[in-house]
Amino acid sequence: MDFLSENGYLGLFITAFLSATILPLSSELVLTGLLLNGLSPAKLLMIATVGNVLGSLTNYYLGLLASKTVIQKWLRMTESQFENAEARFNKYGLAALLFAWVPVIGDPVTVIAGILRVKLLWFIILLTVGKFLRYAFVVYFVL
Repeated sequence: MDFLSENGYLGLFITAFLSATILPLSSELVLTGLLLNGLSPAKLLMIATVGNVLGSLTNYYLGLLASKTVIQKWLRMTESQFENAEARFNKYGLAALLFAWVPVIGDPVTVIAGILRVKLLWFIILLTVGKFLRYAFVVYFVL
């Protein structure tokens, strides 16, 4: 994690991108470290949001292109867990994308959005709003 935080904006972008996948990284920690080191809060907010949204777009396209079996293996989900996640997404609809930043449930939500062929424009808009607000919250409380 030191390597990523030592590389400033690029390190944050990489961390935000990868943490939107199933890799266990914390972009909030890198963001906090960079804020405390005096980097531009506005730039950090934008870079973290863009990186995280692009990482989630990767998940979306995996859901769009991969088979259900491959997705279940990748997410380490049983058939019933997968069906429950699908049911929750269908129950809450597109609003679920506003919470795609939440650990554990966020990655499956973005993959399932791809599987269910959610319109890309709505996916990007809702995902960006949720992730931007999460990072804005971190920036606000750190500063």
